[in-house]
Amino acid sequence: MNNKLVILSIAALSLTACKKEAPKQDGPKPYPVVSVESKNIVGYQTFPATIQGRVNNDVRAKIQGYITQVLVDEGQYVTKGQPLFRLETNILTENAAASKAGIGAAESTIAAAQASVNAAQVEVNKLKPLVQKNIISNVQLQTAQANLAQAQAQLQQANAAKRQAVANYKGVEANIEYSIIRAPISGVIGRLPLKVGSLVGPTDQTALTTISDTSGIFAYFSMNEKEYFDFLEKSPGASMPEKIKNLPMVELQLANGSLYPEKGRIEAITGQIDPTTGTIQFRVAFTNAQKLLSNGNSGTIRFPQHYDNVLVVPESATYEQQGIVYVYKVDKDTAKNVVINVIDRIDNLALIKSGVSKGEIIVAAGIGGLKPGTAVKPKKVKMDSLVQSIKPKF
Repeated sequence: MNNKLVILSIAALSLTACKKEAPKQDGPKPYPVVSVESKNIVGYQTFPATIQGRVNNDVRAKIQGYITQVLVDEGQYVTKGQPLFRLETNILTENAAASKAGIGAAESTIAAAQASVNAAQVEVNKLKPLVQKNIISNVQLQTAQANLAQAQAQLQQANAAKRQAVANYKGVEANIEYSIIRAPISGVIGRLPLKVGSLVGPTDQTALTTISDTSGIFAYFSMNEKEYFDFLEKSPGASMPEKIKNLPMVELQLANGSLYPEKGRIEAITGQIDPTTGTIQFRVAFTNAQKLLSNGNSGTIRFPQHYDNVLVVPESATYEQQGIVYVYKVDKDTAKNVVINVIDRIDNLALIKSGVSKGEIIVAAGIGGLKPGTAVKPKKVKMDSLVQSIKPKF
C-alpha cells in the first residue's frame, strides 16, 4: 500500500513538471506587406567609356633642328597657326643668303646671255638682205644664224639656272618658316615631353606635343556580341542607320560618380567585331562648351531602358532557391511561396514579368524565417517608403 502511494506521488509530480515545461503557444507574427504595383521604370545599362577630343593632332617638326624656344605650356588653349616652338636657324640663314646670291648671279648670266642674243640677232638681220642681193654668200648668214641659236640656248640655260636658284631660295625660306612650329588646329596643348635644347626632326617617334580640339568630345564604349545582338533586336528600325537614329540620348557618368550635365547621342557603330576582344565599339558625341572634359578622361555611359506599366515588388520580398526566384503571397493571413519571373532589378525593385498580379498582397521584408503555410499577421506598409529606407547612402 505504501509503495502504491509513493508511485502515485511520483507520477503526479512528473505530470506537474511536464505541464510547467510545455511551450506557450504564440499567435501569428506581424510581417510588413505591400500590394504589387505597376510603374513606369527607367533602368540603365552601363558601359565603361574612354573620352577623346573630336580632333587630336600630333605636332611634329618638318625639319631637323634644336629647340631654342618653347612658347606654350601644357593645358594651354591655342588657336590654329599660333607659334608653339622655335628651332635654331643659323645654318638656314646662311643657306638663304647663299641662295639669294645665286639668284643674283643667275640674273647677271641672263643679262649677258640676252646681250649675246641681241647681238647675234642684229648680225642675222644685217646679213639677210645682203644674201638676198647676192652680195655675200649664204655661208656667212648660216654662221650668223648658228651663233644666234647658240646665244638663245645659252639664254634658256641662264633662265633655267635662275629658276633653280629661286627654287633653292624658296626652299631655304620655307625651312626657315618651318623652324617656327605652329598649331595645326585650335585646341588644348597636351604633354610637352621635349624641352629647350632637344634635337628634333620629322622622323621622330615622339611628337613634340598633341593638340586636342575639345569643343566637342567623343566617348567610346563597347558591347560584347550578346549585348550587341540584344541591342539590335530591341532597337526600332529596318537598317543600322535607322536604328542609330532612333536610339535614345545617353548619359555620361564621370569618374567621381557625378553625371555630366549634357546628354550625348550615339553617332556611329563600328562595322565589325574586334577579333581580340570580341566587342563592337560605339561612338557617342557630347558638347563640351565649358571645357569640363579633356582628352583621355574616362567615365561610364548610361544607356537608358524604359519599362512601361511593369509590375514591381521590393527586392527584399524576393528570395532564390536553385536559380528559381520566389515571393511569399499572403492569402487569408497565410504566407504561400510562388515562383516569379524577374525581368530586371532597378533601385531596390524587382521588375516582374509573371507569377503575381497587380494588387496582390506579398510579404515585403523579413522573409528569412518564413516557411510556406506559415500564418502571418499582415502589417501594411507603403512600397516607396520601404524601398527608400533600404537605399544605400553615399
